[in-house]
Amino acid sequence: MSSNHSPTILIVAAGRGLGHAIAEQFVDKGWNVIGTVRPDSPRTKLHDLAETAADRVRIETLNINDQDQIAALRKRLDGTILDILFVNAGTTTRDENIPIGEVTTEEFNTVMLTNALSPMRVIESLQDLVTATGLIGTMSSGQGSIANNETGLREVYRGSKAALNQFMRSFAVRQPEQQRTLLVMAPGWVRTDLGGPDAPYSIDDTIPGLVNVMLAQLGTPGVRFLDWQGKTVPW
Repeated sequence: MSSNHSPTILIVAAGRGLGHAIAEQFVDKGWNVIGTVRPDSPRTKLHDLAETAADRVRIETLNINDQDQIAALRKRLDGTILDILFVNAGTTTRDENIPIGEVTTEEFNTVMLTNALSPMRVIESLQDLVTATGLIGTMSSGQGSIANNETGLREVYRGSKAALNQFMRSFAVRQPEQQRTLLVMAPGWVRTDLGGPDAPYSIDDTIPGLVNVMLAQLGTPGVRFLDWQGKTVPW
């Protein structure tokens, strides 16, 4: 980590849920946080955090599925030094148990765009802001593990996260030198708007651990698929 600047993380999709919890953890650890919210968002928990964080939280707007907005964000961040870039955005189908052959094209495209293509567009666009030994990460899911899929269900969501994992591996092998840490993170099944009320874990159960894993991995080159306890998840 560079000694001439305060450590800074950019969290894409930080307004609520897991993203906000990650932001809160990093603020508590003394980091500067840049967090994005959607342009049409009402006031979010990130805004509340910014009011209490003594100028260490900066809020930017981004619809991750809008390429022009990604380019505009990159322009606004010109000159910013990031120690960590973490993309947290994600969505799922209205009926999580719909078989892949029955999902509408529109819904399939929306989930794949939001969960797989758009995160990589952000990473490709903003990677040059991350220090040479910094960390680039994405929020995946244990359900993106092909090896661990023994139940089916949530098929479109699973497929989108598996695609994200594959794209991150492709991104990794394209790097001329493996100096940066590249993480694909599985946060566990957490009770959020996306995870639903039946999930076994609360945000407080997993996110502190996930953040500690990220910080422990920072500075270790290469790409890894890890859960919130630091355990390797099979691709």
